[in-house]
Amino acid sequence: MKEEILFQPLKDLIDGLSEKRFSSVELTQTCIDRTQACEPKIKAFLSFDREKTLAEARASDERRSKGQTLSELDGIPIGLKDIFSEKGQPLTCASRMLEHYVSPYDATVVSRLKASGMVCWGRLNMDEFAMGSTSENSAFHVTCNPWDVTRIPGGSSSGSAAAVAAGEVPLALGTDTGGSIRQPAALCGVVGIKPTYGRVSRYGIVAFASSLDQAGVFTRTVSGAAQILQILCGPDLKDATSARRPVPDFCAEMQKNVGRRWKLGVPEEYFREGLDSEVKQSIEAAIDFYKRQGYLIQPIQLQTLEYGIPAYYVIASAEASSNLARYDGIRYTYRSPSAKTVEEVFARSRSERLGPEVKRRILLGLYVLSSGKYDSYFYDKAQKVRRLIYDDFQKAFQSVDAIVTPTSPTVATKIGEKSTPLSVYLSDIYTVSVSLAGLPALSIPCGFTASKLPIGLQLIGKPFEESTILSIAEAFESQHDYWQQKPPL
Repeated sequence: MKEEILFQPLKDLIDGLSEKRFSSVELTQTCIDRTQACEPKIKAFLSFDREKTLAEARASDERRSKGQTLSELDGIPIGLKDIFSEKGQPLTCASRMLEHYVSPYDATVVSRLKASGMVCWGRLNMDEFAMGSTSENSAFHVTCNPWDVTRIPGGSSSGSAAAVAAGEVPLALGTDTGGSIRQPAALCGVVGIKPTYGRVSRYGIVAFASSLDQAGVFTRTVSGAAQILQILCGPDLKDATSARRPVPDFCAEMQKNVGRRWKLGVPEEYFREGLDSEVKQSIEAAIDFYKRQGYLIQPIQLQTLEYGIPAYYVIASAEASSNLARYDGIRYTYRSPSAKTVEEVFARSRSERLGPEVKRRILLGLYVLSSGKYDSYFYDKAQKVRRLIYDDFQKAFQSVDAIVTPTSPTVATKIGEKSTPLSVYLSDIYTVSVSLAGLPALSIPCGFTASKLPIGLQLIGKPFEESTILSIAEAFESQHDYWQQKPPL
């Protein structure tokens, strides 16, 4: 079976299986072969279980032969960021602290994938505990960008974006706390969507910042993202923060919206100093396309943009310090063999196994939550700024249906190029505010630089209006071939 099939839209894979042009085993084996060929260069995976995966594919083929398929996605392979619990599989979060941990249960989203008959292929690399934007914070290895292996793929869902871009797997799950789906999707030239906060259950996803974390998906096309979201979304009694509201038929809604002309807001604050000239040119070209198609393009103001980064890193670090307190060497994580007292178990186990970025954020979080700092200076004020950011977006949405921005201020940088934490944090300047406001957003490829590096366009929607941004994104995708481009591996 030819590897080219892995670069086709999800619909083609579904049709191929239903028409029995190929089997799930053949498709899955193609993923395995492609992964083995690409991994020496890309390093998108942390681990994979060939026998388990092929067994799932064989079970799918058997169901199909009996006319008992669980869904139209039955037999389609999908990769999992190593932050999702899958029973019997490693769950490391790319951290030495969890290096030998095996999950005893499935996350809700994984259960939903399996209930649809999908085949879970591999555990994908990430920045440790999802803290980072480059993949360089993984405790095991750095994932490389398939378009240029000397460059970062973005993060924290680095392996997920790189694996889809390289054709190692047609789809992959990721998580987005401050841009960790959208930013790597942009840098790797694939589609990545973060739904509204609460749209997808967080049960079984290792927590980083609980009020921000949200699961999403990487695909090659917008319609593919809509089909996977249909499975992932919905209330869950195991997650108190999951939204108790019905999930629309995203694909049907998109079909209804074909030909509709929306009002798109363009915030001038996103086009100022710091935006790469080639990125700006591609984003403006995309906006011009929508204008020619009859969309109303309206300048808007999002004056709280500059406060997004400081507010995000105060809130996210505070929540991270609380969530990571459970990794103490007492229960199920690494315990330092040199520790003699309880205090030494805590201190040495964490010091020996947590990476520098994780330690940095824990220390920042503990500081902003400390006595005298919580109310008077840091955390309380950051939460107030968060509300201002939300209100800023809601005011803009009174006059527009969606907002168009760059996803990242630059294309993929060289591995090791950004030498300070602040320079890395600033790469999320266009994505963190969306997460703070809990809004749905996606990134789609909208161009390439002269050196053939992908550029991403971000579409931001109103709460629970994923269908709107999916429709707007597909209108662009249907008239461009960026999604069809393959990296030069």
